[in-house]
Amino acid sequence: MQVVYLHGFASSPTSSKALFLEHRLAAHGVGFSCPDLNDPDFATLTTSRMVAQVTEHIETLPDDVVVLLGSSLGAFVALHVTEQAPTELSHAIERLVLMAPALDFGRKAIGELGADGMARWEATGWWTLTHYASNEVCRVHYELFRDALSYDSFETASTVPTLILQGSRDEVVDPQMVARFALARPHVDLVMLDDDHQLGISHELIWTEVARFLQLAP
Repeated sequence: MQVVYLHGFASSPTSSKALFLEHRLAAHGVGFSCPDLNDPDFATLTTSRMVAQVTEHIETLPDDVVVLLGSSLGAFVALHVTEQAPTELSHAIERLVLMAPALDFGRKAIGELGADGMARWEATGWWTLTHYASNEVCRVHYELFRDALSYDSFETASTVPTLILQGSRDEVVDPQMVARFALARPHVDLVMLDDDHQLGISHELIWTEVARFLQLAP
């Protein structure tokens, strides 16, 4: 089994959840990789670029079962990589784990920045923010938003078995929106955790659910 972990927006392969799950999966002999979605640079980040990057990464893996495990924006990307997989990948993605999935990623920016902020982003072309992983001030182009709008999570048709782990106190991703997505899809198993967006106090519960879903001993 090859697990590919996709980190969140302005995060990195050294995020706490990535390192925790890598350690637990290694104990079971499970292959683990986490491509850096910031490459080649954060400024030109788009969903299309990440989907292409992950697709290319999967093709470099050994011929084995592939599981995509994504966090927040990484979960959004994982869902859309899986959606295109039957035509774009020679590897089969057999399972999908989405943690606090930013299913409405493009539309969410409007709520975060407000009408005035979105207008400035479009007019100047750039949004300046602090990158969580590096703690450095950086910028990202408006194409991130424009491109994301072409990916509608609620229109995806893939029926790959999916586990969603969602914090009930998430202030970034609306738990009710995630519940609506899961309720309409029999192949999706939704587990609500008493946690916020980071799921920082739920690592052990996350591992228990992931191990169950992947049929590993916890």
